[in-house]
Amino acid sequence: MTEAEIYSALTEVFQDVFDDDGITLTPKTTAADVPGWDSQAHVNLVVAAEVRFGVRFRTAELESLHDVGDFVQLIARKKEGR
Repeated sequence: MTEAEIYSALTEVFQDVFDDDGITLTPKTTAADVPGWDSQAHVNLVVAAEVRFGVRFRTAELESLHDVGDFVQLIARKKEGR
């Protein structure tokens, strides 16, 4: 799965979780950039991403993320089996 494919699928996840088809993700997108991205929405995003991409995230992995770009790279590594 390419990074472009991950961004596309992850954008759909964000749009679904936040019920906002106007969300466009960039590598530098953070919680501060998305209205309503609070702790509950964060949990919903993680679970939805795990389901969408067929991966599981460890707490330590999630705590190291700073922006959507980091999240995309983590998903890519998981999909590659690393």
